[in-house]
Amino acid sequence: MFKEDTTVMNSNPPLFHQYGLLLQSTAHLQPLQSGYQPTSSVLEECQLPLVDLKGLESGKEKERMACSSEIFEASAEWGFFQVINHGIRSELLSRMSKEQMKLFAVPFEKKSTSGILDNSYRWGAATATQPNQFSWSEAFHIPLTKVSEADCYGNFIHLREVMEELATAMSKLARSLAGVLVESLGHRKEVFEDMCDESTCFLRLNHYPICPFPGKVTGLVPHTDSDYLTILHQDSGGGLQLMKGSQWVAVKPIPEALVVNIGDLLQAWSNDTYKSVKHRVVANSARERYSTAYFLCPSDHSGIGSCRQPSPYRHFTFGEYRKQVRDDVEKTGYKEGLSRFRL
Repeated sequence: MFKEDTTVMNSNPPLFHQYGLLLQSTAHLQPLQSGYQPTSSVLEECQLPLVDLKGLESGKEKERMACSSEIFEASAEWGFFQVINHGIRSELLSRMSKEQMKLFAVPFEKKSTSGILDNSYRWGAATATQPNQFSWSEAFHIPLTKVSEADCYGNFIHLREVMEELATAMSKLARSLAGVLVESLGHRKEVFEDMCDESTCFLRLNHYPICPFPGKVTGLVPHTDSDYLTILHQDSGGGLQLMKGSQWVAVKPIPEALVVNIGDLLQAWSNDTYKSVKHRVVANSARERYSTAYFLCPSDHSGIGSCRQPSPYRHFTFGEYRKQVRDDVEKTGYKEGLSRFRL
């Protein structure tokens, strides 16, 4: 029988206990959702399209156009790609990882009750009613407007310094990539500059503890991102998988590369040219996983619009979209996403 390591029991959330309660409460039901694929049914490990971003800053139009074309093709075919020479120093990413590990090592009771990082701590899945809706992980989901507020950090002074620097760097990179994608469809890059708002952009710090039954539960349930685009820094252990066709494929990490994926809003704006792809993180019985994600979002009142008419989606604002996602998850345990807004 699995027993949690007493050296980490105080810091990890009670995932084992909560998952057990879900199993007991649903023992009389079908254990898996229709169409659910266990984490063992992975087709292969793949290397995502790799884009060298130095072409964007080379000052040579031919190189810039070639780089932009690679970004466009990866976003249209995969919805995911990795980038190198992205302008974010490896030393900064390493510091973030170290401070993040210190943060998650804090006792669970303190993380969940102290209000640290704008009271943004979460774990498992509060709305889960079935085991396959449960995520074997914990996270801090911090609004960018709170990153620079000293009161949010308590004694984590160095964490504040690193997060401020990383948020600035990731925001710059995200806006640059969004600009390329907008220009590739014939629009000015300033379109997204005007709509994106720090009040609704987020940094998310993720920790996936060791799991005793990785084939039965995911570290993070399958989902798409409710934003324009996401930038992810992950450790070397792997675990990220995405849906390609009708199969899950495992993403092979590349040292010092960042993962970029298209969100729902950019798929809608592009009239489905760019793909917001379902992805998940698998649980692991041998090692922990850490990652940091930046989410580029518009203001709540911003209309998502379309790159051209007619659009396959009705008009909606980001605030309306977020509310619909929350309502669906609370009622059913699942995100419906863009299908709710398709004409």
